[in-house]
Amino acid sequence: MSVNANLEPADPLPPLPPQLHDLQHPWLKAALLLFWAAVAFGVPFFARQLQAWTTGPWPLGYWLVAQGAVLMFIAIVVFYAWAMSYFERQHQGAGAADAASEAASDASGDGTRHG
Repeated sequence: MSVNANLEPADPLPPLPPQLHDLQHPWLKAALLLFWAAVAFGVPFFARQLQAWTTGPWPLGYWLVAQGAVLMFIAIVVFYAWAMSYFERQHQGAGAADAASEAASDASGDGTRHG
């Protein structure tokens, strides 16, 4: 078993370029922010109607307002992290496909150099 002297991962993932975060996925950020706003402001608005149902000694409205918004925020953060990881893997796969096509064109021997 060899030890890396730099303490860096053997195959680090390249970071996403800023334009991928900022320009290609604003719909994801907008949708998650709208969902968060709906949960943060919608559930407390209807909390009085939920007071009729109880969970243990406390009314359901109390639980949804006190804990539901926090749990939904955590769920939104986890979903965003998963989605961006998925997009990064897609981006990395597209980069590998581009490199493979460039290598294939170089191997064809047409004498031109790309890059």
